Amino acid sequence: MMTMSLILGIVAAVCCCLLLILGMRRRQKGEPPLENGLIPYLGCALQFGANPLEFLRENQKKHGHVFTCKLMGKYVHFITNPLSYHKVLCHGKYFDWKKFHFATSAKAFGHRSIDPSDGNISENINDTFTKTLQGDALNPLTDAMMENLQLIMRPPVSSESKAAAWVTEGMYSFCYRVMFEAGYLTLFGRDLGRQDSQRAHILNSLDNFKQFDKVFPALVAGLPIRMFQTAHRARERLAESLKHEKLRQRDRVSDLVSLRMLLNDTVSTFDDLEKAKTHLAILWASQANTIPATFWSLFQMIRNPEAMKAATEEVNKTLENAGQKVSFGGSPICLTRMQLNDLPVLDSIIKESLRLSSASLNIRTAKEDFTLHLEDGSYNIREDDIIALYPQLMHLDPEIYPDPLTFKYDRFLDENGKTKTTFYSNGLKLKYYYMPFGSGATICPGRLFAVYEIKQFLILMLSCFELELVDDHVKCPPLDQSRAGLGILPPLNDIEFKYKFKHS
Repeated sequence: MMTMSLILGIVAAVCCCLLLILGMRRRQKGEPPLENGLIPYLGCALQFGANPLEFLRENQKKHGHVFTCKLMGKYVHFITNPLSYHKVLCHGKYFDWKKFHFATSAKAFGHRSIDPSDGNISENINDTFTKTLQGDALNPLTDAMMENLQLIMRPPVSSESKAAAWVTEGMYSFCYRVMFEAGYLTLFGRDLGRQDSQRAHILNSLDNFKQFDKVFPALVAGLPIRMFQTAHRARERLAESLKHEKLRQRDRVSDLVSLRMLLNDTVSTFDDLEKAKTHLAILWASQANTIPATFWSLFQMIRNPEAMKAATEEVNKTLENAGQKVSFGGSPICLTRMQLNDLPVLDSIIKESLRLSSASLNIRTAKEDFTLHLEDGSYNIREDDIIALYPQLMHLDPEIYPDPLTFKYDRFLDENGKTKTTFYSNGLKLKYYYMPFGSGATICPGRLFAVYEIKQFLILMLSCFELELVDDHVKCPPLDQSRAGLGILPPLNDIEFKYKFKHS
C-alpha cells in the first residue's frame, strides 16, 4: 500500500514538474527579458501583488527599462522608462485597449460583454462618455455637484450655538459620506417620491457600495463574486436600486445616465438587471478613485500650513471676484468652469496629492504579433500579450520629482504662480510626467469632472468651515497596496479631524 502511495506521489510530482516546465514561455530572439515565476499560472503575481512598486524597481535594476512577467496566466511587458511612454502610445493600431477593460467590467459587475463585437450591445461607450462628460456637457454636471455639496454640508440644526460647535470625525469617512451622496445625486438625480427618506436610502447604498468595493481587487483578479456572499448581496442590492423603472421616478438625472438608459433600451439585448449593472459600473467609476483623491487632497492641504494659507487666499479671491458669498441661508454659490479652471494653487495641491497616492496600471492588449519600437530599443511582442505602464514609478522618481516622498503644494506651480508643465528625465523634457488618470485611448473620460468635484469640495471646506487636525503631528497614513493597479490608493487607517461652521 505504501509502495503504491509512493508511486502515485512520484507520478504526481513528475506531472507537476512537467506542467511547470511545459507551461513556461521560452524567451525568443528580440523579446524582452522574461520572468516566468515559480508557480504555474500565477507566475510572479504574488510578488507583484505584495508590493508592485518594489517588485518593478527590482526587475528594472535586473533587466533594464523593459521586461516581461507572467501574471495570472498572462504575459505582461512592463515599460518603465517615461521617455518611452509616448512611443508606446504611437503603436495604437497594434493595441486592443477595450478587450481587457470590457472583460473586467463584465466580471466585476455581472453583466454580459459590452463589446459591440460580441453582439449584446451596439453602443459606442467611448462616444457616450465624450458626449456627456466633456466640453459644454460639463456645465450642468458641475453646477449640480456644487449645489448638491452645499445641500449636504448645510448645518443640520438651526441653532447657532450647536452649528458653531466643533465636530470630530474621521476625515476619510467624512469625505466618503459627503462625496458619495453628492455624486450619487448629481448622476442619478433626486427621488421625487420619497424626499424625506432619500438620505437614508443613499447612505444605505453607501454601505452596500463599501461592501462591494472591498472585494473589487479580487474580482479584477478573476475570482468569482459568489466567493464573497456579503459583497455579492451588496452588488445585487445596488443594481436593484438602479433599475430603469426606479431611475425614471427620479428628477434631474444626469445626461450621462439618461443617454445610457435610452441606449440600453434601444441598442442592447440586456435584461433589466443587466442594464442596471451597467449603471452600477458608472457609479463605481465615478466614486472609487474620486473619494480617496478627495481625502488625500484635503489631508495634505490641512497638514501643510503654507498650502492651507495659499489655498484659502486663492479661494477667497476667486469668490470675491465672482461676487459670490457662501451662506447656508441664502442662494448656493455657483462658479463657472472658467473660474474653476483658474485656480492654480488648488490644481497643484490636487496634482501633488494624486502624484503621491496614485498607482494606476495602464494596460493594452496586443492584437497581433508586432515589433515595439522604444527609446531603449525594439522588442518583439506576441499576439494577446499585454503592454503595461505603471506611472507610480515615474511619479516617485527623484530625478523627475526631487524629494519625491515629500508633499510640496507648489510643485506644479512655476515661478509666476502659474501651472508648471515642464519636467525632465535624463536631461530630456517629458511629454508624459503626470498620469493618475491613464493615458491615450484608455485615459479616464471623467477625469475633468473628477478634478472639478474635488476643487468644489475644497472650496466649500475652506470657505464654510474652520478645519483642524485632532493631532497636529499626525503621521501620513500608509497607502492600501491591495488596490495597486486600480488608481488612487486609499489610506490604510483614517485620520481624525475637527470642523465647525464659520459665522457669516
